Amino acid sequence: MGHRTWRKRANKSFVMLSRGMLLRTQEWKELSPAAKLAYLYLKAKFNGSNNGGIRLYYSELRGVKGLSSHSTISKALKELEAKGWIKRTMLGGLYRHYNEFELTGKYDDHLS
Repeated sequence: MGHRTWRKRANKSFVMLSRGMLLRTQEWKELSPAAKLAYLYLKAKFNGSNNGGIRLYYSELRGVKGLSSHSTISKALKELEAKGWIKRTMLGGLYRHYNEFELTGKYDDHLS
């Protein structure tokens, strides 16, 4: 592998999920597919210093297969919150504010 190829790969972003969480925790297995997708999108917006201020807009998720409606997105986020995966730190509305979330790190070894 040439130097340039390595550099291109190193600049790609990714979402880290531990194998232990995905394969061994019953809590992950019990989440609905929509909740898993919403969690991945929230986790992708986490940059290491914005926990508690992660903004996820419904419009970002509307085009995702499995999260196409407002009610599905809302149910997925409420499920994640009820099961302790995330915490809503700011409640948004249609035109007022935006929703902000915190990843609890309850099942994640790599959340700093």
